[in-house]
Amino acid sequence: MPLEDGDPGRPRGRQVNGEVSRIPRLRGMGDPSLRNTTAPGSSRTDTMAHGWEPGPAPSDGDVTAGGAPPQAWKPEEALMTELSELVQKVVKSSSWWERHGVDISILACSFLLLPAGFLCLRSAQAIPFLVGVLTLGVVHHTLTVKGSHLASHNALTESKSWGKVWAIFFIELCSAFTVEQATYNHVKIHHGYTNIIGLGDSSTWKLPFLNRYVYMFIAPLAVPILTPLVALDLLRNVEWKAALRTLCCMFLGFYCHYWLLLHVSGFQSPWSALLCMLLTRSLLAHPYIHVNIFQHIGLPMFSAERKPKRIHLMSLGVLNLPRNALLDWSFGHSIISCHVEHHLFPSLSDNMCLKIKPIVSQYLKQKKLPYNEDTYSSRLWLFLQKYEELMVHAPPITELVGIQ
Repeated sequence: MPLEDGDPGRPRGRQVNGEVSRIPRLRGMGDPSLRNTTAPGSSRTDTMAHGWEPGPAPSDGDVTAGGAPPQAWKPEEALMTELSELVQKVVKSSSWWERHGVDISILACSFLLLPAGFLCLRSAQAIPFLVGVLTLGVVHHTLTVKGSHLASHNALTESKSWGKVWAIFFIELCSAFTVEQATYNHVKIHHGYTNIIGLGDSSTWKLPFLNRYVYMFIAPLAVPILTPLVALDLLRNVEWKAALRTLCCMFLGFYCHYWLLLHVSGFQSPWSALLCMLLTRSLLAHPYIHVNIFQHIGLPMFSAERKPKRIHLMSLGVLNLPRNALLDWSFGHSIISCHVEHHLFPSLSDNMCLKIKPIVSQYLKQKKLPYNEDTYSSRLWLFLQKYEELMVHAPPITELVGIQ
């Protein structure tokens, strides 16, 4: 959250249930443990981001408050290990249906709704036509956001081979993006270095040349156009075989959508079909952009040399939004109401993140660690008020030198 008084030397507050509270001011400014924290790439943080591994958490040094007796403080790796063991018990006691089946069923239901959506667009009456637009819009975002997100973390299946297949299908065919770059940018960078300045600080979502109202309410409409253009630019960074595969999948995905609008929905001109494609693909683009900035930007940011360990990094730099039926279905619990849980255990499915949410929230609060929560409307108002500070200027670095 932004500074309340503009003093760059003071840590920013955090949103808890819509109210701003202070990040603990840490004692022991000469604490050598944080001063010698390893830079990204030399710890297991990025390894943990690939998939949750129960057992010992990253051990890159203990963080304790200066002057406190050792027995009064638990090392951070012990906290993460203890939490992982609690979550592991829940995962092991859960059925396949809970671990994967629920989310696969949501994606399957979305596919089954496609024929109804395309057929509704044949109607000359306004209400059935709008139902078709809404249906295809929700289905599109369920496949491209929820499906792609789960596939990028291999959370749809326990098989790595099938995980690769689903990643190509959801990320490249449905979302028109390349698997290699999507996985690298999201899993390795964003998850590995959440809120680390210059790495996982969500700066790719910032467009400082746009004013607040254009960015928040008009620019999201261009997401369906910008996404494939960005993907094409990123193809220069992948092998030619992967680039060729991505181009084929992108073309097939766009052409199938276009062909169905012409031959099933009955659109008479190419331009009307393309306009309908833009309309359905941008239906939930506003909450998509908003959610991506609400849950990280404005929270504490850290330098690579002075980053806290995993459990504090995720509890400080990630925020949950309230449950919402439409967004839970289209984006998934791990993106909306269980984002903290998802960043701590990224290989778990949406349904499992929801199942472990009470355990994680209770544990963090019990250990006096932040558990950030805020409402959608509160965050929207905050960003409209603090747009220059949050989205234009470089965020100040939060100094963290101990844990209360």
